[in-house]
Amino acid sequence: MALPEVNADQALGMVSFGLMQRLAKEGHVDLPWLETPVNPEADQLRQLRQRLELTQLAIETGAPLTTADVTLLLGAKPGSERVERGGLMAKRVSRNVWRLSKVDDSDRYDGFRRRF
Repeated sequence: MALPEVNADQALGMVSFGLMQRLAKEGHVDLPWLETPVNPEADQLRQLRQRLELTQLAIETGAPLTTADVTLLLGAKPGSERVERGGLMAKRVSRNVWRLSKVDDSDRYDGFRRRF
């Protein structure tokens, strides 16, 4: 069986990844994305913390987000121009570009309510 050819960038990436894994195992650096989950509950808590930190960062910076980003952060795919969920509001700026903000009481909107 012939081995696949690896270019210089791929080889450097593999060596760097191996080095990062070894440094993380030895405790020299904190790279949580390289850790294998030992405890599923601890992994869920870590994922939740990361999601909350990313949400906070998106609100503070006002960074433009994709629809996929908003779906991950809010936990549901936005279906209208303005979506409110869990005290957060996502507003569509343009196609596939969103801004996330906290909801004020004066800015209350229920984007998921259906009219009968």
